[in-house]
Amino acid sequence: MRRIWGIIKKDTVLMIAWILAILSCFFVKPSFEYLGYIDYTTLALLFCLMVIVNGLQNIQLFQQIAIFFMKKIKTTRQLDLLLVGLCFLLSMLITNDVALITFVPLTIVVLKILRMEERVVHIVVLQTLAANLGSMCTPIGNPQNLFLYTYFDMSLSHFMIMILPFVMLSLILLLIHIFMHRNQSIETPKIYQKEDTNITYLWIYMILFVLCILSVLHLLSIFYLLPVIMIVCGFMDYKTIVKVDYLLLLTFVGFFIFIGNLKNIDMIAQFLNQIVNGYEMIISVICSQVFSNVPTAILLSGFTKNVYDLLIGVNIGGLGTFIASMASLISYKYITRIYPQYKKRYFMSFTKYNIIDLIVLVIAAEIFLLIV
Repeated sequence: MRRIWGIIKKDTVLMIAWILAILSCFFVKPSFEYLGYIDYTTLALLFCLMVIVNGLQNIQLFQQIAIFFMKKIKTTRQLDLLLVGLCFLLSMLITNDVALITFVPLTIVVLKILRMEERVVHIVVLQTLAANLGSMCTPIGNPQNLFLYTYFDMSLSHFMIMILPFVMLSLILLLIHIFMHRNQSIETPKIYQKEDTNITYLWIYMILFVLCILSVLHLLSIFYLLPVIMIVCGFMDYKTIVKVDYLLLLTFVGFFIFIGNLKNIDMIAQFLNQIVNGYEMIISVICSQVFSNVPTAILLSGFTKNVYDLLIGVNIGGLGTFIASMASLISYKYITRIYPQYKKRYFMSFTKYNIIDLIVLVIAAEIFLLIV
C-alpha cells in the first residue's frame, strides 16, 4: 500500500485532478449522476491502445526498426534525422510518451557506443519536440486528441484538414533545427538485438491495432472490442495489461468529475463560457503552460463547441514549459538521472527550442484560423 501511495504522490497531475474533483463535490452533491460525467469511450480506447502498444514494445518491434536503419547511417546529420524522425513518425501511432520511453533510452545507448554523449542534449531535446509535434497528426497520437475526437464525435477528414498544416510546419521547424548543426562523419554503429521479433505475436497485435483504428473511425464499437483485446493480449502476455498506465486513466476520471461538477455550478459555468468562447486557441495554449495540455483539453471542452480551435490550441500548447506536455518530463527524467551534469544545459536548450517553435506555431495558428 505504501508503494502504491508513493507512486501516486509522484504523479502531480493525478493528485491535482482528484483534489479538484473532491473539492467540487462540496458544491455539487455526490450522486449517481457523476457516472454520466465520464467519457467511457475515450477511456476504453485509451486502455486498448496502451495494451497493444505494450505488446509491440515487449516483442521489441520499435527497437528492431530503429536498429535496422541505424546500421546504415554514416553522418551525425543522418543520425539526428533517424532518431528524431522516428519519434516524429511513430508518435502518430504509439503516442508521444511511448515514443519517448522507447527511443530516448535507445539514443543514450547509441551515443555511448559512438562515444558522442556530448550530443545527447541536442538530440533528446529535438526528440521531445518531435514526439509532441508529430503526435498531433492523428486522433490516437496523444490523449488530448483521442479525447476531443471521441467527445465531439469528429470526422477523420475534418480532423486531418485542420491539423495537417501544423504538422507540416512542425516538420519544417524540426528539419531547420537539425540542419543548423554541423555535419560530421561517423562510423556505422555496431548494435545488435539479442532476440528477433515474434512474427506471430506481431501479426496478432497489428490486427488488434487495425481493429482499434476502425473503432476510432466509428466503424466498430470499442465495447465489443475491449473484451477481445483483454482476453487475447492477456493470454499472449499478461504484462501488456499489467503495464497499462492506470494512473493516466484515473487522472481522466478525476478531471471528468471535476468538469462535470463545474458545469452544474451556474456562476462558474457562465464565467468560463464568457472567457473561453472566441478565444479557444490562445486560452488553451496559455492554460496548457500551467495545467498541461491533456487536463486543459478536458476542462475547456465543457465550455465550448469550437473543437477545431481547441484542438489546435492544446496541441500547440504542448510546447513551452516542461509541464505543457507531460511527455516532456519523460525525457527530462532520463537526462537528469543519467547525465545530472547536463541538467542546466538541457533546461536551457529545451526552453529555447520550445519557445521559438511555440511562437512560430501560434502566429501560424492565428493566421490559419482567420483564413478558415
